[in-house]
Amino acid sequence: MKPLKFYLITDTHYFKNSLGAYGKEYEDFMDSEQKCFAETQSINEATFKYLETADEADILLIAGDLTFWGERECHRDFTRLLHEFKEKSGKKIYVVTAGHDFNNNAFGFNENGRFPIETAEFSELYDLYKDFGYSDAIAFNKDHLSYVAQLSDDVRLLVICNDIESEKHITYDGEFLGWIKEQAQKAQADGQMMIAMEHYPVLPGQPVLALVKDAWQDESNKLVETLADNGVHLVFTGHMHNQSINVTKTEKGNLFYDVCTGSVIGWPSFIRLVTVEDESTVDIKSIQTPEFEWDRKGLTSKEYLIAQFEKMIRTLITAMRDDPERFLRKVGIKKTPANIKLFSTIGKRLNKLTVGQFAHLLLVSADKSIKKDSFVEFAVNLVRSIFEGNQPYVEGTPEGDLLLKVFKRLSPFFKKMKDSQGNHLDFYETMKHTAGNYGIDDYNATIKLK
Repeated sequence: MKPLKFYLITDTHYFKNSLGAYGKEYEDFMDSEQKCFAETQSINEATFKYLETADEADILLIAGDLTFWGERECHRDFTRLLHEFKEKSGKKIYVVTAGHDFNNNAFGFNENGRFPIETAEFSELYDLYKDFGYSDAIAFNKDHLSYVAQLSDDVRLLVICNDIESEKHITYDGEFLGWIKEQAQKAQADGQMMIAMEHYPVLPGQPVLALVKDAWQDESNKLVETLADNGVHLVFTGHMHNQSINVTKTEKGNLFYDVCTGSVIGWPSFIRLVTVEDESTVDIKSIQTPEFEWDRKGLTSKEYLIAQFEKMIRTLITAMRDDPERFLRKVGIKKTPANIKLFSTIGKRLNKLTVGQFAHLLLVSADKSIKKDSFVEFAVNLVRSIFEGNQPYVEGTPEGDLLLKVFKRLSPFFKKMKDSQGNHLDFYETMKHTAGNYGIDDYNATIKLK
């Protein structure tokens, strides 16, 4: 088998800047956004310019959420960018669409505030992206905008979309799982290796994200078994804007890996370079997205994106104190007088705490090297690391040892914790592996599929 290489990006969230992204309401909106908005056109253009001359692979995969909110004009501009890239580079492009790409309440901003922008319908997506996977597919499921592409003489790509005309982020029914199984078995019969791409993570990017329904594919165990037990051991995903590589094993003993990649237009912002060495070995490298043209106030692109990410977390923490109604709205907790009072009180305390004082509240101790650190900054770094991957707060570090003591102290209160799909979770183990990475390197790894 000849090795195959390709690049992968995801969550491009392209927004045509001239549609409107400025004004006071825009600035307020961006206080609590992880991803950029006004800058997305510039970021995408810089990324595609880099990939145009990147010479290690001639294939590009894009794992969904192509536009910010499915604005029809943004689709037109983004596909123009894809066509130009394809023509100049000679590279092939394969995309999957996702929930941000159709039927949304899209908006822009100007001096008068927020205004609506017309969005595309699901039925329009085929014609918009037919030249980027659909039209030359060797198998196609139009209801799901899913397809099979021949990437090389030996490798096929199964692209699966969990949106349909009437619904987003659906649970795959027996009929569609049957179609997936059919394609996987056909690949086996033809002596082909098959890999997959879906927008939504099939495995939670980090253990704690299993609590969030929107963070991973519904009834993922059925999809994992359908794929892995029929020879498909690897899927590339996006959606959660985090860097992670996770693995599980089916009851039949087959391995299944989910490689999730951060968004192009928000930190962590990376390109994957994937080398399929043979049927059982895949090498994954991560490349930071390039510098983009913008008034970044003297910051590098990386520093600029991190600053936006951290502003989102700080805004949330300070909103707990200063605007508890906004905090409740952002985290999805019901707005009641009792909740407003409770979280306002908590917010006032948290924003003053040191790490040592936080530890004291939970009757544990913190290492003297971090006792005087701001708890808010500690929390910001922790949250950022969860999305960045390769979380550093492992056993043996001052921060990791403190968190493990906190998790142990809180464990009795979460004995009945379940994930969003009803599976029991061990609180201590869930939080331990969320705060620290004890497994696969989330950026650069060689994985064994069998």
